[in-house]
Amino acid sequence: MKSRTSRLDRFISQNSNFSMADTRLLIAQKRILLDGSLAHSIQQLVTEFTQVVLDGRCLKDNQPVYIMLNKPRGVVSATRDTRHTTVLDLVQHPRKSELHIVGRLDLNTTGLVLLTNNGAWSRNISLPETKLEKTYEVTLSKPLTDEYAAVFRDGIYFGYEGITTKPARLEILSDYTARLSLTEGKYHQVKRMFGFFQNEVLSLHRVSVGRISLEGLDEGFCRELTAKEIAVNENR
Repeated sequence: MKSRTSRLDRFISQNSNFSMADTRLLIAQKRILLDGSLAHSIQQLVTEFTQVVLDGRCLKDNQPVYIMLNKPRGVVSATRDTRHTTVLDLVQHPRKSELHIVGRLDLNTTGLVLLTNNGAWSRNISLPETKLEKTYEVTLSKPLTDEYAAVFRDGIYFGYEGITTKPARLEILSDYTARLSLTEGKYHQVKRMFGFFQNEVLSLHRVSVGRISLEGLDEGFCRELTAKEIAVNENR
């Protein structure tokens, strides 16, 4: 796969009439700006989303896009599907063809889906080491008891993978509803955790990922993230 990162001197030589050797002089003459600041080294990296300005002319200004969507039931977490409406079908954005999904939801699971064209950002959110909390509202077929919260906090052993789930926080809202917060995303994890009690999940709705919350966003609609939401992993 072609790298989207290059050294500044190489980028200048590939995108202007100047050579790699000329770049050092251009820097000394303060003629190159990277993301609004004066370039200081020929070895600075130009990434996919670095803005590069030379002599007042913008050579590169590909900006990252960050979208949140309130996914309805029956919409598939895919960019293309011949049988179902996809999350991308619901996105109204001129650059939506660049987007990929961060943290998919099952066909019948509703709620917060994130989309971006910034692979580094989505990888950071998805890394287990990030320990970013995802919160769900759950409706069950059988009544809940206080035992659930204790078991979820201690972790549940999944024999197929030979692992124990990380501690999860369960808030019981009513006899049949709860709010569950966890920092990992194993295959069908929420349903399997309640399956430990032989309690079927009737509906599952993701309400937040870190500080990014669905509050105020109607089902089926999307919007761009704010700067504070984009910095979802910082100062948590």
